[in-house]
Amino acid sequence: MKQIGEATTPLEEALEAAVAKAAMFRGKSLRYAPVHGGISNSNFRIQLDSNPLEYFVKIPGIGTEMFIDRRAAFDASRKAAAAGLGPRVYEDLYDDGIEIHDFIQDRRACTNGDLAREDTRLAAIGAYRKMHAIEPLTLEKSVFDMIDEHADQVSELKGWLPPDYAWLNHQYILARSALEASGMDLVPCFNDPMPGNFMIGNDGSIMLIDYEYASMNDRCYDLGIWFGEMFFTPDQEVELIEAYFAEVRPEIVSRVTVHKALADVKWALWSFVQQQVSALDFDYFKYGQWKLMRLRSIMHSPDWAIHLSRV
Repeated sequence: MKQIGEATTPLEEALEAAVAKAAMFRGKSLRYAPVHGGISNSNFRIQLDSNPLEYFVKIPGIGTEMFIDRRAAFDASRKAAAAGLGPRVYEDLYDDGIEIHDFIQDRRACTNGDLAREDTRLAAIGAYRKMHAIEPLTLEKSVFDMIDEHADQVSELKGWLPPDYAWLNHQYILARSALEASGMDLVPCFNDPMPGNFMIGNDGSIMLIDYEYASMNDRCYDLGIWFGEMFFTPDQEVELIEAYFAEVRPEIVSRVTVHKALADVKWALWSFVQQQVSALDFDYFKYGQWKLMRLRSIMHSPDWAIHLSRV
C-alpha cells in the first residue's frame, strides 16, 4: 500500500487529491491501494493508522456522468445501508460525486461459482426481495429509458453498432410495447448484478454493494438481468422465481425472460458507449459482443413470440 504523496499514476493522484478534501481523513496518516474488478470506475481501499476500520473510495470513471446520476446513486446507497443491505455511506465528498463507504472486511466478493450453489442463490434472492422493499428511490429509470439513452449516445459518439441492429431494435420495440401494455411494476432495483457486487459472509448471508445504476424499475428486470449474468439453467430460474414470488406462473417466467434479453440490449449499447469514452483498460467491444450473442439466443428462439404474447 502507498502513503499519501507516493502517487505515480494519474488515478493515484486523483485519489490523493480527493482524500485531501475529505474531512474524515484530514490530518490523519493513511495508506491506500487499488481495488481491482470494476469496469466503470477506479476504486481504492483506505487504511488509517489510527482506526481499525477500512474505507472504500470510488473515483468516477471518465464519461460515466453520461449515464450515472451520482446524487441518485448516493440516495440508493443510503437507503440500502439503512435497511442493512449495503455498507455505511459517508458524505464527505458528496458534492464531488465521489463515494466513500465502509470497506466490508468480514465478507468477500462472490464469484459465478458461489452463485451456482443453491444456498447462495437463495440468499441472493432474499437480498433482492429486501432491495425491492426499501424506501422508494428518487430516480425512476426503466430499462426502456436506459436503452434509449445509450442508443442516442452511441449515435452522438458515432460508435459501432452490429449489422443486424435494425432487427434487434425492432425486437426491442415489440418487447417494450408488450411490457408497457401489461403495466410496469416499479420498485427499487439494483440493476447491476456482477457477481463481485454480491458480498458473502461466513454465515452465507449476502450484502449488495455498488448502487450507481440503481433506480425505480420493473422488478422482473432486476431478476432477468441477474439470471442472465449468472447463466442460470432454466430449472434454477424456476426455483428462484418460486422463491421470490412463492409461485411460478407462465407469465412471470415470460416477463423475466423478456427482461433478460432487454438487459443484454442495454449493456451491449452501454459497452459501445464505453468503447468511445472510457480510459479504463477493458475490452468493451468484446464485452458488447458477448451480450449481443446472448440476447440473440433469446430473440431467435421460437419461444420469443410466445413470451411476448403472455407478459
